[in-house]
Amino acid sequence: MADRATKDALFAEFAAVGKALGSPKRLELLDLLAQGPRSVDELATATDVGVSSCSAHLQALRQAGLVATRREGTRIFYSLAGEDVAQLWEHLRRVAQGHRAQTELARRAYLGPDDTTAIDTEELLRRLDSGDTVILDVRPGPEYAAGHLPGAVHIPVEELTQRLSELPAGSEIVAYCRGRYCVLAHDAVRLLSSHGWTTRRAADGILEWKLAGLPIDIGAA
Repeated sequence: MADRATKDALFAEFAAVGKALGSPKRLELLDLLAQGPRSVDELATATDVGVSSCSAHLQALRQAGLVATRREGTRIFYSLAGEDVAQLWEHLRRVAQGHRAQTELARRAYLGPDDTTAIDTEELLRRLDSGDTVILDVRPGPEYAAGHLPGAVHIPVEELTQRLSELPAGSEIVAYCRGRYCVLAHDAVRLLSSHGWTTRRAADGILEWKLAGLPIDIGAA
């Protein structure tokens, strides 16, 4: 029969994963890595922390077995250790949304007013097949290159105002980004609507589509 020490050791292993998840900044890093591999300096810029602090958070995630690394010359790239880590991140968000009232308040405060219209994934796929809608990816370039919907046009949201002429006049546009808790598509729809486009946003994003096994293309625009 197993003794208390061996049981405690097993549960300590589970706790190590929970401890690594107990940091908002580390969860933000997982959210970014769910889009695709990124270098330390890219992650530091995206999360608005110093490189040394970012590296420390990444090491904590690596020690917990949640991320993996590869080296290219002097640069180190991080990625999720497996699809199950992305599933863990998605499920953690669902649990928080379902059981913590403050999560919905925080979501609304971050994403802004409920002034954009969403379409579900089934409708988005129908539009992809029909070709009668411009599907617009508004994430940063490295994320688009790591994986995007087939046929998606790529214009990062911060470049959208200067590149409106690249979008076909009169077309309906559906913007998408990282997932349900990403503000980029909301901002893109607001901007496009203010310039007269008929536009909606995808309710889901790359994280949800990857987990659903939908086709994802890889490569830069």
